[in-house]
Amino acid sequence: MATRRRTLLKVIVLGDSGVGKTSLMNQYVHKKFSMQYKATIGADFVTKELQIGEKLVTLQIWDTAGQERFQSLGAAFYRGADCCALVYDVNVLRSFDNLETWHEEFLKQASPSDPKTFPFIVLGNKIDVDGGSSRVVSDKKAADWCASNGNIPYFETSAKDDFNVDEAFLTIAKTALANEHEQDIYFQGIPDAVTENEPKGGGCAC
Repeated sequence: MATRRRTLLKVIVLGDSGVGKTSLMNQYVHKKFSMQYKATIGADFVTKELQIGEKLVTLQIWDTAGQERFQSLGAAFYRGADCCALVYDVNVLRSFDNLETWHEEFLKQASPSDPKTFPFIVLGNKIDVDGGSSRVVSDKKAADWCASNGNIPYFETSAKDDFNVDEAFLTIAKTALANEHEQDIYFQGIPDAVTENEPKGGGCAC
């Protein structure tokens, strides 16, 4: 198996269960969206190769379960991350309020050398639901939270409509690149996705 030197960027995606973390990743990497909700068990990842300037990078995006029983996946999982994406559902206030918990959980587990400058990005997902009439978290409220936590970049997204998904992940990649860790990776040994899903009744993963 041949080894090729590449820039590997590790991105951790955190947020409550059902906010659309997996759907955002699938829309970005595979351009696919499913109305069927399947809860992520433990952690999965997908990869996407892209060109940023003159650098060819592999974005390794880790999807985590939002259930409380999986909230602490262990320091080894978080460490080595180059960026952390925090996702909430604009129609569910609790998912927004819990951003603080996820933010603190990441910093606690990852133990970055400089917590105040470690790159985060916030995604307010599901803006398509009911044409926007169901949203309970305003863009101003989200922007204010991001500003008070170190001017974190903020995007409003819809995995279902593929709105702002590419733009958000490109910003994630550029942000991660600034915090990069170059590693040797085996391209033939990394699958497009590693999944272990269990069906859940009803709901929309958009």
